[in-house]
Amino acid sequence: MADSNITKRALATALKDLLADRPFSKISVGDICEACGMSRKSFYYHFQDKYELLNWIFFTEFVSRIRTGEEENAWMLMAALCDYFYENRGFYRRAFEVEGQNSFCEYFREILGVLLQSEMEMIFGSEEDIAFCTDFYLDALTSSVRRWLKAREPVSAAVYVRQLRRCIMAVSRRVLDKYQQDADGE
Repeated sequence: MADSNITKRALATALKDLLADRPFSKISVGDICEACGMSRKSFYYHFQDKYELLNWIFFTEFVSRIRTGEEENAWMLMAALCDYFYENRGFYRRAFEVEGQNSFCEYFREILGVLLQSEMEMIFGSEEDIAFCTDFYLDALTSSVRRWLKAREPVSAAVYVRQLRRCIMAVSRRVLDKYQQDADGE
């Protein structure tokens, strides 16, 4: 098991180094193997393709370190996620450029969906509302994070999360106030 993780980490380091110089679409499995002195057979023993390796990096460096209940609330988790992305922004700028099936963006959306789903279940009762709202926020958050990281000089993670929180909270308050006014007027 230890040797397996050493090999996987070597492949991950090679991919990270290669992504610093060129787009993901221009990197082959052969390039990754050459960069770390391994055979293609070793690569395919551990990963199905370079997309799986990319997703494995995110999982091992961030997702696997999330402990249930460790983050006090969703905002603390979002802050931790954005800190991680900001510290690794060069890598994740390139990772988010990958489009289509098996892309990092789809994987990120899937992971974020698991986290959002539980939040939406606490707020909404019907499965239809939970599904709709989860998809809505997944689309909004994924696009927003991508845009933030792609900026020439992205604001710090703390500033980004503060802006995101202020935006969501202000709209939520406005909707709640309007709903209350409408209910009081009936």
